[in-house]
Amino acid sequence: METLLLPFQFPFMQQAFAISLLVATPMALLSTFLVLKGWSLMGDAVSHAVLPGVVIAYIIGIPFAIGAFVAGMVCAIGTGFLKENSRVKEDTVMGVVFSGMFGLGIVLYVGVQTEVHLDHILFGDMLGVTWADVAESGVIAAIVSALLLVKQRDLLLLAFDPQHARAIGLPVRLLHYGLLAILSLTIVGALKAVGIILAIAMLITPGATAFLLARRFETMMALSLMVALAASFLGVYLSFFIDSAPAPTIVLLLTAAFIGAFVWSRYATARAQTASETVLVE
Repeated sequence: METLLLPFQFPFMQQAFAISLLVATPMALLSTFLVLKGWSLMGDAVSHAVLPGVVIAYIIGIPFAIGAFVAGMVCAIGTGFLKENSRVKEDTVMGVVFSGMFGLGIVLYVGVQTEVHLDHILFGDMLGVTWADVAESGVIAAIVSALLLVKQRDLLLLAFDPQHARAIGLPVRLLHYGLLAILSLTIVGALKAVGIILAIAMLITPGATAFLLARRFETMMALSLMVALAASFLGVYLSFFIDSAPAPTIVLLLTAAFIGAFVWSRYATARAQTASETVLVE
């Protein structure tokens, strides 16, 4: 028993547990909307786009979170502008914008001698966070979660039928860019814990897993949250014993959960078809 409780005795592990759960909560809730709206690539784009913002923030001496948020919003707004004013499809525009901004970030990082560790920005440093980082992620998690829960019905209608949402008087454009702002803020909160690249998995996999298992939106949101929290806790816990980085371990568990959900959904569908055929025969 003492060995099983060993990870909880170290301050750096306590901080890792805390920030992993705080990061997982808003990402799991947001994941459901991204999956339903087909915005998985947008999460990828904004995640990559924050890199130049982080480097510029270091150069001018402001908090990394501010630079990352501004860069994410520039990517999101730029994508929307190009889509509305050209014949290029949205997914193509996102690919051009996020790759361009990510390239800019790499050039800035290489050209400017900084103390910023690129590996930590890209892959996170969950075991190196401080309680101040935990507090920052906690504030962001509270804001994002509250906004998503309060506006969930409007955002759900926006995801399924934006024309109907506009017809009944909802501020569709405001909701659209508000969701993008929430996405950028969520990525900022996860930056120090899981990094730019692994944040993509945290933004997509919980919602995709829940989508395979649920038929109602409320159930989907609850399952997404449960999957993300369980994978985050177990990922940090297992990483201590197998001597791996927590963030990739969390992503592997999320992937395993998705595969399990896929297998179960296929089994349930086949079983339902068999039962239906049996009833027809009788």
